[in-house]
Amino acid sequence: MKKILKEFTEFLKEYKVLALAIAFIMGVAINALIKSLVDNIIMPTITPFIPGGAWKTATIKLGPIVWGIGAFVGEFINFVIIAFVIFMMAKIVLKEDKVSKK
Repeated sequence: MKKILKEFTEFLKEYKVLALAIAFIMGVAINALIKSLVDNIIMPTITPFIPGGAWKTATIKLGPIVWGIGAFVGEFINFVIIAFVIFMMAKIVLKEDKVSKK
């Protein structure tokens, strides 16, 4: 039993499981924050330009085809903001002028 606990502890340290858990929790928190930013600040600013004013249910009709673009646009903006935040964090953490693949 003692050997298994030692192996488990080594596993946690070697694979930095605690750091991964913290990163995951922070990712969930930032996702909620950015989703709130998009849903409550950015999209209401855009809403007056959408016919009918309800951006989440905004659609484009092309003959018999109806595209529900409102929710997609909101999720797309979420993705762009999150990707930019991750890019900036990588730039700061890596302290490089250009983030590049190594």
